[in-house]
Amino acid sequence: MSPPLKARITGALYFLSLLMGLFGDYIFHDKAYTAGNLEIVGMVAVTLLFYAIFKPVNKRLALLAASLNLVALIFEAQRVNPQGQGVGLLIHGMSFIVFAYLIYRSTFLPRILGVLMAIAGLGWLTYLSTPFQNYILAVDLLGEGTVMLWLLVMGVNEQRWKEQDNAARAFTDT
Repeated sequence: MSPPLKARITGALYFLSLLMGLFGDYIFHDKAYTAGNLEIVGMVAVTLLFYAIFKPVNKRLALLAASLNLVALIFEAQRVNPQGQGVGLLIHGMSFIVFAYLIYRSTFLPRILGVLMAIAGLGWLTYLSTPFQNYILAVDLLGEGTVMLWLLVMGVNEQRWKEQDNAARAFTDT
């Protein structure tokens, strides 16, 4: 699968997962469990695709970010335990900061996306400790949404992705 197609699929799954979360939490309260599970499954796929996309930038950091995000999703899946969800949001914020660094260091995505993702990550880290949760949520959605829409519409610069992938392979071969 080409890197731009992989990025667009990631953006589409990200979008659908966010929709499932929003519908489950705010619209279909009685079906929130099913929508929440679909959101978690979608975000697991997004996390694995993020790893594949950002592995050429730094394989270890991409693995760290993906691992953190998967652990966060496990905590967030415990919807009956509000403390589990809170811990999940904190870990999710940490993973976003690592992904933000990878986006910023990549040559195949605009650096501003990394900045926006970092702001979203910081937002998730502070979400539970502030009375301004609605504002934090809006900032988080702006950061995540911009990255998601960029991946969905623009994908990644295939030539630059391949150059960074080749450079990473050459580095590991030595």
